[in-house]
Amino acid sequence: MPFVASAAQGFPATFSVPVLQGFNFSGGIELSPEFAALLAGLVLYTAAFVAEIVRGGIQSVYKGQWEAARSLGLSSGMLMRLVILPQALRVIIPPLTSQYLNLTKNSSLAVAIGYPDLVHISNTTMNQTGRAVEAILLFASIYLTISLLTSAFMNWYNARVAIRER
Repeated sequence: MPFVASAAQGFPATFSVPVLQGFNFSGGIELSPEFAALLAGLVLYTAAFVAEIVRGGIQSVYKGQWEAARSLGLSSGMLMRLVILPQALRVIIPPLTSQYLNLTKNSSLAVAIGYPDLVHISNTTMNQTGRAVEAILLFASIYLTISLLTSAFMNWYNARVAIRER
């Protein structure tokens, strides 16, 4: 959706490389310390869990499958792409779905604590209009929509890679 909105505006954002001009840098992108800490924390936390899920999924493939693929003379890349990962995905997808939903929930908590701009906007709206329930329902509906879309996509993908019995 942000891509469509940006395209409708004619791609107003420009990308530039930071250049030292005088005693300060000009150009580039600037991240606030709060946002950088929030981003680093969420990325490292989620990456660790996703890596463990993928590792466990790959190790769940029976040893005989590895040996059979090697005996066919497959290279390491082809072994993983054609034999191991298709089988491991059946084990990886369900916990990965839960982890993506956890990321959505953790990001809402992190935004409220570490990057309070959205929270300040809702607090200002609540104080000026006196409609606290509507402001909270708006945030809840946004996160509910994101969670349902994530879950629906991952369930569709899980059904796509599932073993079909006759």
